[in-house]
Amino acid sequence: MQQSVYRKQIGLMLLTAGLISGCASMFSGTSQRSAEMRGDQAPNLTAPYNKPYKVQGITYYPLRSAAGYREVGHASWYGSESGNRTAMGTRFVPHGLTAAHKTLPLPSKVRVTNLHNGRHVDVLVNDRGPFKKGRIIDLSHAAAKKIGLHGVVKVKIEHLDDKISQK
Repeated sequence: MQQSVYRKQIGLMLLTAGLISGCASMFSGTSQRSAEMRGDQAPNLTAPYNKPYKVQGITYYPLRSAAGYREVGHASWYGSESGNRTAMGTRFVPHGLTAAHKTLPLPSKVRVTNLHNGRHVDVLVNDRGPFKKGRIIDLSHAAAKKIGLHGVVKVKIEHLDDKISQK
């Protein structure tokens, strides 16, 4: 009986410590993260998230520049990962206008156009993926909703240069 009380107390202390440390890290680097979310910064090509990486036995080589980048393929959306860290280290927020791409430099700003209905959305690529065969980009839930994406749809991706992305 006594051991059960001690276990509960230790568990409560560990939970409290975890919550407090999470709050402290939430505010560190806020201005840099805000700039990244707006796409104001050029990609840091020496950052670990712009180095080659391996997933499911496949090595991916991020591009050194996204200038002039265009691609057509299938997009999907993700949202159950809410709160998890993106490849850039920021928390994934499903209601943000963000996306995951396997090789675009992080961060990059792109326009994603739904080729079925012509609707488009500008998103910040701040994560890696999708790693399902035949898909070229994963959109946050909010971005997918803006272009009417339900499930998987054919899209066009175009890189937005700094002049356009700051409008």
